[in-house]
Amino acid sequence: MDNTNQTRKSLSDYLYLLLKWKRFLIINLIIVVLISTTVAFLIPVKYKATATIMIPQDGGFNLGGLSGLLGGGKNSAASLGSKFFGVLGSSEDVFLGILNSRTAIIHVIEKYNLYDYYEISDSNIDKTLKAFTGDIDFNVNEYGMIDISVINEDSKLSAEISNYFVHLLDSLNIKLNAEQARNNRLYVENRYNQNLKDLRAAEDSFYTFQRKYGIVAVPEQLQVAFKATAEIEAQLAAKEMAAFFTKQQYGENSPQYSGALAEVEYLKKRVSELKNGEKISSLTNILYPFKQMPNIAMEYIRTFRELEIQSKILEFILPLYEHAKVEEQKSLPTIVSIDKAYPPQLKDSPKRAFIIIAFFSLFFFFFVMYIFRAELLIRREDLRNQIQLSELKFAQKVAKFYRVKV
Repeated sequence: MDNTNQTRKSLSDYLYLLLKWKRFLIINLIIVVLISTTVAFLIPVKYKATATIMIPQDGGFNLGGLSGLLGGGKNSAASLGSKFFGVLGSSEDVFLGILNSRTAIIHVIEKYNLYDYYEISDSNIDKTLKAFTGDIDFNVNEYGMIDISVINEDSKLSAEISNYFVHLLDSLNIKLNAEQARNNRLYVENRYNQNLKDLRAAEDSFYTFQRKYGIVAVPEQLQVAFKATAEIEAQLAAKEMAAFFTKQQYGENSPQYSGALAEVEYLKKRVSELKNGEKISSLTNILYPFKQMPNIAMEYIRTFRELEIQSKILEFILPLYEHAKVEEQKSLPTIVSIDKAYPPQLKDSPKRAFIIIAFFSLFFFFFVMYIFRAELLIRREDLRNQIQLSELKFAQKVAKFYRVKV
């Protein structure tokens, strides 16, 4: 119970001190309010204009109708080429990078002569950049769109600069995309020309092979050769049996046996040419000796494979080349303007009420602390050093000036 009474007494003592020094507290707080109000109204009024843009869903680069002509789909040549060369469109990070680039900001500073606005007498670009970057803000809002905000003392100028940033962003992005597309086109063009040379060389090699061996289709002609050999050997077996029976019937010196034996010898010669000979004595370009078949087949495989490879490369790279040429010539808008900036009617700064309340609260706390300190010095009798004595004299003068009973 004693503690409660002591607490209540202490609180009442504090309130009594504030009431005792009320003249000092009220007069000084009124002065602080007047000064802070004056300062708040002397600070120039600034306006904030904001333009909002959206990044197109298909990005800065797209294949358009070309994808359909090339087969579309995720695995089409044009789609793969876009991934390989990085032309997948501009992201929000790229847009923010362009807006915050030194090139873009300096362009705006020089266009609107902001050296005079920021009172940079020597036209120091670094000083102007530092000042201007504090008055601009580029950020992605909660809906995934980019807000471009500009703060200026002139509401119309703030809106004009904000809208110009949108135009500048689009023009710089188109320029960068065109430059990237040109580099891609040059790279693909060089590869395309090289492919044409390689394909022409492969075609010439295949033509030379066909002229050399008189072969048009190796697998089919090999099949014909095997089939012909089998038929000749079957005929040989039949003729040998016929010759044997003819010999038994007519004798070894009979003309019938001589004719049958001649047929057998001819067929044996043909079989030997097919299996072991270097070439066939016949003028046919369909049958070839088996001894040459592995070399012919291997040379055919290598020549035909190179031709197929170069043809497949051409199928892939030709759409890329056409796509790169289209992209180089394209200058379509790369952004979509959602909200155009208009001159704001409400100021963005200064926050005058905040300034006045902040000064009032700060000095109220300071004055209360000073009152408690002054009372403590006035009531103490054992002041120990010169500083405390000086504080006491000043507190007595203040109390006398504001007619505080001590």
